Amino acid sequence: MKQVVTILLLFLVLISCEKPISADSDSDDGQGVRPDDNLVVNVPVDGLSSTRLNVVVYDRTGIRVKQVNQQSGNTDFGKASFQLAPDDYALVVVVHSSDGNPTMADPKKIQFKNTQGFTDTFLYYGHVTIGDERTNLYVTPKRIVALCRFILTDDYPAGVAKMRFYYTGGSGAFDATTGLGSVNSRQSLLFDITDGRKNFDLYTFLHDTEGTIHLTVTAYDTADNVFYEREFDVPLAQNKITWMTGSFFFDSMTISTVAINVDWDGEYHLSF
Repeated sequence: MKQVVTILLLFLVLISCEKPISADSDSDDGQGVRPDDNLVVNVPVDGLSSTRLNVVVYDRTGIRVKQVNQQSGNTDFGKASFQLAPDDYALVVVVHSSDGNPTMADPKKIQFKNTQGFTDTFLYYGHVTIGDERTNLYVTPKRIVALCRFILTDDYPAGVAKMRFYYTGGSGAFDATTGLGSVNSRQSLLFDITDGRKNFDLYTFLHDTEGTIHLTVTAYDTADNVFYEREFDVPLAQNKITWMTGSFFFDSMTISTVAINVDWDGEYHLSF
């Protein structure tokens, strides 16, 4: 009896030490459709460059079962296939241009990091039933981010080398079932502006279809000392652009609203 108990304990220890799914890493998959794959997901990617694609299958309890990560340039980019047991599943497809793949173990908390950067992000969420025959799905992800486009019209004073954008009120993670932000994030982006760059895109996932972020913009000198700093409250809306344009170093910026791009629902123009 003691030997049986010992064997069972060793088995449980081995199971507990198994390595979890590491699909959040930068492992790209372009193996094509294999003969035994019974789910094929097709995503329109024509014209996309420097883009990442993450396709994840969750079981009915929300546990991640399979994940494929791809980058533009991979073989069969835009087509992900899986071999699954017959059952009902949830499917999440994320398209973005971040420097890395988001953490996707929990469909209600798909998260990007400050070190990866926040980019234009598109989501598809749906359910699929797998039976005896192969299922081919054609999905079109929709944009779920809000964008603050910050544009300086004045010249940089001598000595300014970096611009930091720190903002709260949005989220660096989203719930795939709703497409809305799921955590209260402190998002931060640092840019080297020694090349004269004056346009900055700041993305976030809002907690509702509309919201406001508190934005702190800091200019640093070449020794990383604070040169100048200003704060703003910026109204945003999902799938819309808020433009902030003006003279940053001389306290003059304006806000205005105008439609620019059929790919976005609309935009706001702000001044500072």
